[in-house]
Amino acid sequence: MITGILTGIVLVNSMIIQYIETALAHARYDMIDDEEPFYGEVPELPGVWATGKTLEECRRNLVEVIDGWIIVRLRRGLPISPIDNCTIEELTGMDSGVRA
Repeated sequence: MITGILTGIVLVNSMIIQYIETALAHARYDMIDDEEPFYGEVPELPGVWATGKTLEECRRNLVEVIDGWIIVRLRRGLPISPIDNCTIEELTGMDSGVRA
């Protein structure tokens, strides 16, 4: 039972990491007139954007925003747009091994 659960967790983490990396490959960056002048967004993901004092900080912040966006959408049962055929599929029917 525990091995199955751990395998499921590893698969979900792997899916999320691959999705974030694919989303970052689609990110667009720009300079804006702000204290954090680096701006990044992922056009395929509505509302996903971040800023930073450096490009690297902006990119790190964008990773956090994408991660949060995924979590909110999963918790609310909202669809997650595929990017380059990369998807996050909700695992259903996993047996947790917990019995009442």
